[in-house]
Amino acid sequence: MTVDDRATNEPSTPRPASTGPLQGLRVIEMGQLVAGPFCGQILGDLGAEVIKLEQPGTGDPLREWGRTRPQGESLWWSVVGRNKKSVTVNLRTPEGQGIARTLISRSDIVVENFRPGTLERWGLGYDTLAADNPGLILARVSGFGQTGPYSSRAGYGSIGEAMGGLRYVVGDPSTPPSRVGISIGDTLAAVFAAIGTLGAVYERTRSGRGQVVDSAIYEAVLGIMESIVPEWVISGYQRERSGAILPNVAPSNVYPTADGGWVLIAANQNTVFARLAEAMGMPELATDPQFSTHGARGERQEQLDAMVGKFTVQHDARALEELLLAHSVPVGKIYRPEDMLGDEQFIARKSIITTPHPTLGEVPMQNTFPRLSRTDGSVRWPGPALSEHTDEVLTVVGEFTRDAIDAFRADGII
Repeated sequence: MTVDDRATNEPSTPRPASTGPLQGLRVIEMGQLVAGPFCGQILGDLGAEVIKLEQPGTGDPLREWGRTRPQGESLWWSVVGRNKKSVTVNLRTPEGQGIARTLISRSDIVVENFRPGTLERWGLGYDTLAADNPGLILARVSGFGQTGPYSSRAGYGSIGEAMGGLRYVVGDPSTPPSRVGISIGDTLAAVFAAIGTLGAVYERTRSGRGQVVDSAIYEAVLGIMESIVPEWVISGYQRERSGAILPNVAPSNVYPTADGGWVLIAANQNTVFARLAEAMGMPELATDPQFSTHGARGERQEQLDAMVGKFTVQHDARALEELLLAHSVPVGKIYRPEDMLGDEQFIARKSIITTPHPTLGEVPMQNTFPRLSRTDGSVRWPGPALSEHTDEVLTVVGEFTRDAIDAFRADGII
C-alpha cells in the first residue's frame, strides 16, 4: 500500500510533519510494555505513522511504570510512546476486532508482542489479515518465538536474558549472575524485529507480498553473544563472570581517580598501550617482554591493572582525561545523565533533545539514532494521552462515520 491509496484528510490537531525515511508507511502497534512498543518507537522515529491500539480506560501498563511520576505522568512512557497516535479499542470484543481489522487492512505493518496464539484467538491471525491486505508485514515479538515447544510460555525479557546466555556472564565472579540495569532483552528483541521489518519492507518492493517477522527475546540475546557457543563446543571454554574486565584483554578496565571518580581506559592494542605507557611516564613498559604483546599483558592482567590504577589515582578525572587524550589513548568518564547533559559532544550532535509535553513542559530525552544525512528521523511529540487520537484515526484511516464512532464509545468498544 502506498500513501496515495489512503485518505488524505488533515488531522484536527496540527503536528510536526515526518521527514524520516519511513514517511508514508503506516504501522499498527498492538503490543504493550517494552518489547513490541520499542520496535514501534524505532519505526516512528524513522518517520512511520504509528497508531497504537490500547485497552480503553487503562491503556499500556507502561503508562504507570517508572520510579518517578511527576504530576502523575510516566517519563518512561513519554519516551517509548513518542511519535505514536493513541487509539483505544477493546480487542477482546468482536466489534473491537473488526475495528482493528479495518485499520490493519489500510496499513503496512503490524507490531505485536502478545503471547503466541492471542491474535489467532481474536480472529486476527496473519492468514486472515493478509487475505485483506496481501502486502501486510506482521512483526511478532515474544519470549520464545512463534514455534517450538516453548512458544506458548509466558516470556519476559529477564527470562530471555537468562536463557540467551547474557545473565550468566554479567556481574562480578564473587556474586550470583547479575542483570543489566535496563530492559536489555526486550529492547534487543525489538531492535531485531525492526531490522527484520525493514528487510521485509524492502523485499515487498520486489514481490508485492508481506510476511511474518518472528523475533524471539532469547534468540535476540543469543544473537549478540559473540563466540560463546563455538568456544564451548570446539575449545571447551566457558566464559564466566568477570566484572569490569574481559579476561586476558588488558589494560581495559575502570580505574579510580584522585577526586573519587572513575574512568574507563581501553589500551589493550600494542600501539595504544605504548602511548599509555608514555603518558604514565613508563615508556619502557611497551618494550618489556612482560607487557609488550597482547598475550603477555593478558597473562599479567591483574598486575598491569594495579599499575595503571596507581597512576590514575594520582590525577583528577578531568586532568587524567586531558592527559590521555593528548596521547591518543581511548578514555572516557563513567557518565550519568547530569554528565551527558553538559558534555560538548552530546550538545554538538543533539544527542539529547527536548520535546514539549502538555503537562510536564519541555521533556528531555534521547534523540533518534542512527543519523541519516538527508532524511533523518525526529521526535515529533512525546507519548500521547490515552485515546488522544481515537476519533481522528477512526475517521481518517478507518473512514467510520461520526454516528458509528459515537455508538462504539457508548458500547464501551473504544
